[in-house]
Amino acid sequence: MCGSRPLCGSRPGARPSAPQFRGPAAHVRPPCASRTGSPACWAPCTAAATSASPAMATPCSAPSATGSPSSTSRKGAALLVSLIGKCVIHQFYFHKPVHSVSFSPDGKKFVVTKDNLAYLYHAPGKKREFNAFVLDKTYYGPYDETTCIDWTDDSKCFAVGSKDMSTWVFGAERWANLIYYSLGGHKDVIVACFFEENSLDLYTISQDAALCVWQCDTELDGLKPMPPKDAAKEKKAAEDDEELLEEPKGEEIHGKADPSEQETRNKVKYSRVAKYFFNKEGDFNNLTAAAYHKKTHLLVTGFASGIFHLHELPDFNLIHSLSISDQRIASISINCTGDWIAFGCSGLGQLLVWEWQSESYVLKQQGHFNSMVSLAYSPDGQYIVTGGEDGKVKVWNTSSSFCFVTFTEHNSGVTAVTFTSTGYVVLSASLDGTVRAFDLHRYRNFRTFTSPRPSQFSCLAVDSSGEIVAAGSQDSFEIFIWSMQSGRLLDVLAGHEGPISSLSFNPMKCVLASASWDKTVKLWDMLDSWRTKETLIMNSDVLVVAFRPDGKELAVAALNGQITFWDHENAAQTGSIEGRHDLQMGRKELDKITAKQAAKGKSFTTLCYSADGQSILAGGLSKFVCIYNVKEQILMKKFEISCNYSLDAMEEYLDRRKMTEFGSMALIDEGGGGDEGVAIPLPGVKRGDMSYRHFKPEIRVTCVRFCPTGRSWAATTTEGLLLYSLDSGLIFDPFELDIDVTPSNIHKTLSQKEYTMAIVMAFKLNEKKLIQEVIEAVPSSEVDVVCSSLPDLYVEKLLEFLASAFETSCHLEFYLIWAHKLLMLHGQKLKTRSVKLLPVIQFLQKSIQRHFEDVSKLCEWNIYNIKYALAISQQRGMKRPAEETPGDEEELDSDSDYLMQEAHKDN
Repeated sequence: MCGSRPLCGSRPGARPSAPQFRGPAAHVRPPCASRTGSPACWAPCTAAATSASPAMATPCSAPSATGSPSSTSRKGAALLVSLIGKCVIHQFYFHKPVHSVSFSPDGKKFVVTKDNLAYLYHAPGKKREFNAFVLDKTYYGPYDETTCIDWTDDSKCFAVGSKDMSTWVFGAERWANLIYYSLGGHKDVIVACFFEENSLDLYTISQDAALCVWQCDTELDGLKPMPPKDAAKEKKAAEDDEELLEEPKGEEIHGKADPSEQETRNKVKYSRVAKYFFNKEGDFNNLTAAAYHKKTHLLVTGFASGIFHLHELPDFNLIHSLSISDQRIASISINCTGDWIAFGCSGLGQLLVWEWQSESYVLKQQGHFNSMVSLAYSPDGQYIVTGGEDGKVKVWNTSSSFCFVTFTEHNSGVTAVTFTSTGYVVLSASLDGTVRAFDLHRYRNFRTFTSPRPSQFSCLAVDSSGEIVAAGSQDSFEIFIWSMQSGRLLDVLAGHEGPISSLSFNPMKCVLASASWDKTVKLWDMLDSWRTKETLIMNSDVLVVAFRPDGKELAVAALNGQITFWDHENAAQTGSIEGRHDLQMGRKELDKITAKQAAKGKSFTTLCYSADGQSILAGGLSKFVCIYNVKEQILMKKFEISCNYSLDAMEEYLDRRKMTEFGSMALIDEGGGGDEGVAIPLPGVKRGDMSYRHFKPEIRVTCVRFCPTGRSWAATTTEGLLLYSLDSGLIFDPFELDIDVTPSNIHKTLSQKEYTMAIVMAFKLNEKKLIQEVIEAVPSSEVDVVCSSLPDLYVEKLLEFLASAFETSCHLEFYLIWAHKLLMLHGQKLKTRSVKLLPVIQFLQKSIQRHFEDVSKLCEWNIYNIKYALAISQQRGMKRPAEETPGDEEELDSDSDYLMQEAHKDN
């Protein structure tokens, strides 16, 4: 993902510092962000292109032959990014919005279209250049905005489609018989144009679902270079023009829609050989996207109704006609072999990959339609569950970043989600008055909890055993307690005088903490008939509460921006953090006060302790997530979750370019005839008025959660679901380093077969590759002896290394032997430090569990194949009864269940 950079954690014995999470390591964007543009490296983009390159491009970016993508924003700002170094190489400003960008197949040039012009640039090369965007030619021709670009296979010519219903063919070089050519024949906007393979023949497709086939009377080899005299004369004229201008515009080529006979003499000519229509009689459906695979002659077209067609060209034979959904297909792409087709639907945020020959889905993903509100990690850290305002509950795999199951039973927005301690049950609370439990084995809603009177649930909690479910109401000010086993309502806790904002169970004791807008936090004792054990009085409305993983401390965030820490056993406050200034609020377009004044009313809305309880994450109505050290009560690091300025409240000061003599342009209603201007939203409005012509979602963090393994944390934001991870592999971070600990001494110790000493020295140097080399050099027969002689301090470090090595190494059995021997020999000592070691053990469990699932599926499939082959071999020499017909024999041969039964009988 764009912007993912790993760093290590804090050094043992040093001053408390923030774990250096960099990221996001994964990014899941909700489709609602498509209203403001697709983020590429966190910039709103409208144009993208791809060239033949071994590098991978980020969304809305165009990689060149050197592996550097370029992305362009709506205002014409372009970035040239190195995919190898993950940094911006060059910035360029086109001054106007760019409609499309396309690299030539040889990667030496690229075309940029803006307004009705096409600009040909030299692509950045491997040599270092002061200006990476060198303009070569400017092409004039279309009368309206351009829509699409396509190149010939040899990069000699390119075609440009336009909204004026014309398609223009330009030469990338000054050919004697082809400088420009204009093609008509359509009655609507050109959506796409494609060259045939190794040919100048062209296909043009318009929005009214019409396809024109154009045949050229000249082959690509027939293009003649311009005579040297004419070329030198034109070059000199172009240089003279550049001297008179401040900025070089390159060579200009002016096309004419109706050239004279003299200009077309001995030139390339096109003729329309066919015209086809996609829509049936009486069916008026706009064509919105198209893609063409030149090698297989496969044309894929998408329509506004969600239907897509597959045709074989040039005969226009229909292969398939299927429907994805009822939403508009925004983009289509075909892989290099022509087997897989990818479809994107911006309306619902759908991404589909379809294998057209077998007519099956390879991938089917869809994000939340509206903003994500809540998230929770599974106990082993493998999965994340999210709840959105669209009423959907989605479960994501943290390794692949894919959603593998979606639950749609809720009828209103989901306000809270959580996992039970087993990790196989997901609970969700909703504004529709229900709390639902979902089974991750059978993917079904097996339990629904309701209240006697309809209530809107705003928060949710489940105890450590997974047997007690609690939900808080925002309208009746009550807390409802249910039994997971029976589904019955056990109790209704009353006592708060305001809406319930947050609930949290103590991980170690049967105590429930509830926060409310009535400025109190109540502690309820489950063993004492749910009586109020303690009431903590705050100075402001309480928004969120969270217990430390060991259950000995309670963190409370209030409306005044403070985070207070409490010893809930003695009802004593142990510390506080003034976090209002750390939020660093931005100023919204419709705000009439400065960001500094607006920040006085802002606060943290979500809290989460780290896995070891030493740090706490906090987020709110801001583009920053703060991480504090609990003991020192200081800010360790601020994470900026987005740089997307198409979102509201991103800038601290208003842009002067948007200011007029009457104030901000956003406060002036250009379309309305009233004198009042734009209506100012009421305080507390989260979404804004989506009926406005220009709607900008406000940047905010709705939920943050630390992974139980302690290696990553996640946040649900306006940008989507962001994952930040720790990776200490690229940073030199020694531990108790001595002057004698060097790589050469470690290799010398290893050659003398002093394995324990070599492992200790490698961990002191703390180089991951060196540690891996030493560990893998130990014979499997010596693992038992080495584990028994390993100091206790390095057992924890070795377990952490094994957990990370499981994710990348192919030596599965070897590392399993290490993990087994360490836990068997040091299990009792590790148990005494279980609270501190819990994140490491959970990290190890997550890695082993993932391998177990992969290997078990493979083994089950192999066992089935072996049994089937064995049954077939046993049936080969048997004679058939005489009364069986040939049809019965064929039926018997194809019945694999019968063969499997026979094999079991023989065994």
